[in-house]
Amino acid sequence: MTDSTLWQEAGAGADPEYACPIAPVVDIVFSRWTTPILWALHEYGRQRFVELERRLGTITPKVLTQRLRQLERDGLVMRTYYPEVPPRVEYEISELGRSLAPLFATLAEWSAEHLGTVEQARTDYDARKEGAGRRRT
Repeated sequence: MTDSTLWQEAGAGADPEYACPIAPVVDIVFSRWTTPILWALHEYGRQRFVELERRLGTITPKVLTQRLRQLERDGLVMRTYYPEVPPRVEYEISELGRSLAPLFATLAEWSAEHLGTVEQARTDYDARKEGAGRRRT
């Protein structure tokens, strides 16, 4: 069975919102902040909220809390609560989350190989649009 056949079968009769068979995965894995959170947990291991917040830089505590809850709900992150004084909570990537590593590695390879071409295409496109805009005025 070819990749094309798998795609066609997965999309056949699907909800129009998810006619593309990878759309649900993209919604789960590639929403804003999810990828950096998963990467940080995979790369650096178990972390407390504040450690993760520092690693991510510009994320707000509210957004980090929301994303971590969603990732825990999706089974990609595990949260461990320690009933100490003061209480301690740690987050780590789950086995399901770790299973995304080959996908991220493939995307990193694609990025290294093709992002320069994408940037050049954008520059060329912008130059054409800018040139076309000047001719109309």
